[in-house]
Amino acid sequence: MAQIQFSRGINEEVVPEVRMFRAKDGNTGRAMFYFENPRALQTDSTEEITGMYMIDEEGEIVTREVKGKFVNGQPTALEAIVLLQSQGEWERFMRFMERYAEQNDLGFTKSQ
Repeated sequence: MAQIQFSRGINEEVVPEVRMFRAKDGNTGRAMFYFENPRALQTDSTEEITGMYMIDEEGEIVTREVKGKFVNGQPTALEAIVLLQSQGEWERFMRFMERYAEQNDLGFTKSQ
């Protein structure tokens, strides 16, 4: 079980585009998530977005770096950034992503 939530207890159904960046020394990095028309922004959703929570059997990874994208005053997307400050955080994040990718049929393409 690997889920992403923007409000505690409500799983996001839209699978994001994810881009990962790692420092040359391998100790730090960041991941950028882009959710196009996520459930959290649907008009029938009344829950407040309090962050992005990545939850699996090991626990959770939390980021408060969540921004909305708007077109003509209407919310259309959410962007979230996860900062990874150590080798341990990077490895934990990758374990979550492996579980999430397997569960959602995602692929991984390494940049050249």
